[in-house]
Amino acid sequence: MAADLPEYYFRVRENGAFVFRVDTENRQRRIEMDQIAVINIKNGEVKPQGDRELSEQDMQVISDWVAERTALLARRDIDDIHRTIDHLNLTAHWANSRATDDQLEDVTDALLLAMHDLRSVLVRKKSDRLTKDA
Repeated sequence: MAADLPEYYFRVRENGAFVFRVDTENRQRRIEMDQIAVINIKNGEVKPQGDRELSEQDMQVISDWVAERTALLARRDIDDIHRTIDHLNLTAHWANSRATDDQLEDVTDALLLAMHDLRSVLVRKKSDRLTKDA
């Protein structure tokens, strides 16, 4: 089992991760995780833990993880938008075919405001792209 474990472990948090070095080569043959750094993906900051200095290998592994994580989050973002489109279509069908008057009364204003806000942003961004291309 110890041979299958990675040398580094990343505990994901909202804006990055805690980075641990995994050690199985100890007398007790236990898995030990030594925190070596904290990563903030939003600003690209990597803070070594305590007085530790990160090796080139540490920084390369961290850099590779940040690149993979950033790409994964970008794929998730666009997937969430495609799911939102599906939910809007399902909501339209629900409102048209199954919603009661009380249910519609409960959600109509919030939906209309959210859709108006979204439409305004999309139209402005589309206009910006068209004028930039022209």
